[in-house]
Amino acid sequence: MYTKITGARCNRHKFVAACSLALTCFAAGLASPSPILHKKRSALPLNQILSQMNARAKSLKTVSADLAYTKVTVVVNDKSTESGKLFFQRGKNVAILIDFQKPEPKSVLLLLKQKKAEIYLPKSNQIQDFELEKHSGLVEQFLLLGFGTEVGDLQKSYSIKLMGEEVLDGDTTAVLELTPRKSEVASQLSKVQLWVSEESWIPAQQEFFESGGDYLIARYTDVKVNRELPSSTFRINAPKDVKHVKMG
Repeated sequence: MYTKITGARCNRHKFVAACSLALTCFAAGLASPSPILHKKRSALPLNQILSQMNARAKSLKTVSADLAYTKVTVVVNDKSTESGKLFFQRGKNVAILIDFQKPEPKSVLLLLKQKKAEIYLPKSNQIQDFELEKHSGLVEQFLLLGFGTEVGDLQKSYSIKLMGEEVLDGDTTAVLELTPRKSEVASQLSKVQLWVSEESWIPAQQEFFESGGDYLIARYTDVKVNRELPSSTFRINAPKDVKHVKMG
């Protein structure tokens, strides 16, 4: 049985779901502060880094990783953290599942071909259903930034600058600063920093700076690339009596 939410609340939920649903409505990140960036020349120039990222983008099929998301609200000095696991699949059916475990269980499923998303809240035995018809492209601009995005498309959306190198948990990363070119993205983000692993050539960390000054960090560890993931990975396991709430 569905409960339907309409009006301004519905429109707001649509946008939040599209831009940062998998980042749990822009509440995401890392329990510890962002690492200090040492401004030095990278061992590789920007064109070689982008070439490696482009080669990875073309070959990327699946990603699984542990994740930590932190949202920092600067004005009130508030930090909220969620952690869990990420599963990502490219191909005919682009799908993302984020299985949050702390501080409380929650599952976020995005099916981009079907242009829909679901958030399962076990505590209330509820699944919130979102339609992403108008905003699925923005999901890729945020959540999937650096995951399978070909460099040509990345350069259409962002001005890219190489900041240097940073070692995260023993992994050497190239640090890129991305400034949005498109107004619909720039209205949400002033810039993005990507810490791109020089082993896997996908992000080990993303940092999103909102136009209002708040920021969030997404940190990925124990990353596994192109491992086979069963189709059952991208389903929400909920009891039969779960309540569906249509958000838009």
